[in-house]
Amino acid sequence: MNYLIDSHCHLHDREFFTQEQAEKALETASSRGVEQIICIGTSHEDSLAAQSFSELHKNVFWTYGVHPESAENYAKASIKTPKNRDKLVGIGEIGLDYHYSGYNKTAQFNLLERMIDLSISLDLPCSFHVRDALPDFFSLAANFPKLKPSVLHSFSDSKENLSIALEKGFFIGINGLITFANLDCFKELSPEFLDRIILETDAPFLTPVPKRGKINEPGNIKDIALYLANKLGVSEQEIAEKTTNNVRKIFNLPDSGSGIKQS
Repeated sequence: MNYLIDSHCHLHDREFFTQEQAEKALETASSRGVEQIICIGTSHEDSLAAQSFSELHKNVFWTYGVHPESAENYAKASIKTPKNRDKLVGIGEIGLDYHYSGYNKTAQFNLLERMIDLSISLDLPCSFHVRDALPDFFSLAANFPKLKPSVLHSFSDSKENLSIALEKGFFIGINGLITFANLDCFKELSPEFLDRIILETDAPFLTPVPKRGKINEPGNIKDIALYLANKLGVSEQEIAEKTTNNVRKIFNLPDSGSGIKQS
């Protein structure tokens, strides 16, 4: 196995990618060794768009999620369990976000608890978006011992919270931030860390070096992998093998087969 997986992107979101642009991005990704992607939902409607996009391509998968910034919109509404779960591999992105003023902590807590309950009922892992809120997140997650091994997407917190996350069994989502942001948490990494990370683009956001200034897309996973290989002093093949194994283990993905463009 020597292919890469983009474990978190929004290629299905027509606010950022037309259908033609998305198809071209898949071709580019495949040419760069990225053979599977997971499209991440951020609302009920967006999740269904991710599902629809996944149905067009053999090696595109989707998650069902409601972003914490939308928590107040879902405070009184019931979460709609997906009826068609074909290619549904996780619940996310869900979590807590205290970055901007005016957030409703109670609404975010209530939504997150319901979404974790949904993940447990469906026996699926979660992709967590947690920003400036890890202590509260760790406390809340501890109430769900049946939560499957899950991912802290786009991790950029402190070294101390990185250690806590690893101790608690979470996997760490690494994206383009590592190539341009001066993050203390990733300054002293060792190759052993590869057992607990997965790669993601968060496309169209967080474009890695050397593509800064351009819209991000799944093919740029290769640039993140190359950066990480140089940083850790290991081969790109080792990065690909270990991170791909981790994604497949967490999200129960099948073997790639014959490429991302197959439908």
